[in-house]
Amino acid sequence: MPAAEISQSASQSRVRQLQVGHVSDVGLVRPHNEDASLIVESVFEGDQAAETVGLFVVADGMGGHQAGEVASALAARIVAGSLMQEVYIPYLRQATHQADQLPLTEALQQAVEAANQAVHEQVPGSGTTLTCALVLNARAYLAHVGDSRAYLYYNQELKQITRDHSYVDKLVELGQISVEAAAVHPQRNVLYRAVGQGDQLEIDIHLLDLPPGSRLLLCSDGLWGMLADSIIQAVLASARSPQDACQELIAAANEAGGRDNITAVVIERVGK
Repeated sequence: MPAAEISQSASQSRVRQLQVGHVSDVGLVRPHNEDASLIVESVFEGDQAAETVGLFVVADGMGGHQAGEVASALAARIVAGSLMQEVYIPYLRQATHQADQLPLTEALQQAVEAANQAVHEQVPGSGTTLTCALVLNARAYLAHVGDSRAYLYYNQELKQITRDHSYVDKLVELGQISVEAAAVHPQRNVLYRAVGQGDQLEIDIHLLDLPPGSRLLLCSDGLWGMLADSIIQAVLASARSPQDACQELIAAANEAGGRDNITAVVIERVGK
């Protein structure tokens, strides 16, 4: 193949791919990192090429005494393993999602339920948040439990996709306290829903389109708890790459005090 054709082919391949950045930091106060993140990205070029597939998980463990980091890592592994088995491997074999496969939303639900059972049995007394994004080309399927968050930045606007499963967020929803009061409430980190804390678990599922130029942020509360949405939006708008965005967000959270572990994953869709 002539060099010009090789260059053009490589350029087109890059355009179709997602660009991903990820950073996890212990912060300035905690003795160890109880956050976990897991990233799997697949780009297949060739005959019967499949769409770009990405799997992204952020989990923030609870329980202390190192149980939190065990719970978050276990949940991330179980969710990823389940989705690889139920979604990615069949997708890779057949180059498309087949009608007889488990629907993607059900696959997400099943994966988080398996993680919930594993943490409940193997790390008793602990638990973890979990925010997972399964991305197929231009669409993201999200599963969410706890107070890690997913944001979508697009067209100069930042939108929080997930809702915190915390007591203060419920009080805000009921109109009993203001958003400003919730930010400094002494129980702002107390969750009423987490992976591993019971046999029955309600899981939030979200579907959203990823337009070209959009950036999807998954993060633990060590990030959003230290930074105003306006700062998060400014970084996502100006950073040259998803990796730069993650590094800048982590640095800003540490500059603001770094009171918790901080994890950020940024997924940018750059295709047409």
